[in-house]
This record gives sequence, structure tokens and C-alpha cells, in this order.
Amino acid sequence: MRKLIAALGIVLAVALAAPLAHAVQPDEVMADPAKEARARELSRELRCMVCQNQSIDDSDATLAKDLRLLVRERIAAGDSNKQVLDYLVARYGEFVLLKPRFEAHTLVLWLVPPLVLLGGGLGLWLHIRRRGRAAEAATEAPVPLSTEEQARLQRLLNDPAEAGSS
Repeated sequence: MRKLIAALGIVLAVALAAPLAHAVQPDEVMADPAKEARARELSRELRCMVCQNQSIDDSDATLAKDLRLLVRERIAAGDSNKQVLDYLVARYGEFVLLKPRFEAHTLVLWLVPPLVLLGGGLGLWLHIRRRGRAAEAATEAPVPLSTEEQARLQRLLNDPAEAGSS
């Protein structure tokens, strides 16, 4: 039983440590810690073109490694973060960015989600408001019958044959 618990503990530890591991290899690390920090920051913003929903910092794909090396090469050449990103976008297209830039051609990507959220909130508010009004109308006191309606009701109750002819 102790061996089983120990084995489960090891599996749990490995499972919890796995997200902390990055794909950056020791031979890729830059000597300057400040430049390496910049490279890691940029690597987290770039999409692996193979994995697509993973940053190049987390991906083990060969293309991701090539991109990580390219980022470090550009930083070593003295490029700013913006220049590195602009270079990669020019080479691979806007899709290489995990977070698209706010520009005219990406306006839909940025505006549709808040508009859908606002529309859903407005629809929910209107639905709740209508339900409240319907509940109020159901609980209101009934309107009394007019004297003409009361007389007709009395005739119908007294003579059922007249109800079928109306």
C-alpha cells in the first residue's frame, strides 16, 4: 500500500511540475540574463506555427526552436522587442502573434467579443424585465365584470342551452 501511495505521489509531482517545464534548451540560453529575459518574454508572445495554440516558449517543435533561435539572434543584433516582432510578422504574417495587434484589419477580432457580451447582457436584462412584468400582471386583482357581463353570465349559468347557441 505504501508503494502505491509513493507511486501516486511521484505521478502527481510530475504532473504538477510538467506545466513549469519549458521547451527552451540549454544551448539556446543567452549569456546575458537581461537579454535572455527579453527573449523569453517575446517567445511567450509568439505562436508555434506547428502547434498553433502554444507559444514557441512551450513548444518542442523544430520550427519553434528555429523561431526561438531567430528571436535570440535578433536580440543579440541589438533589435528592440518591437523590431523583433515586426521582423517576424513581416516574415510569417500576423498569425505568428498569439495576441493580434489592434489595427484596422483586426478590429473585428477586438470588437466582436465585447459587443456579443453587451448584446447578451441586454437580452438577459430584457428577458428578466418582461418576466417581472408578466408576474406583476398575473398577481394583479382581476377587473370586476360590468353589469352587462354579469347579466350575461347569469343567463348562461341559468340556461345551459343558451351557452351552445352563442
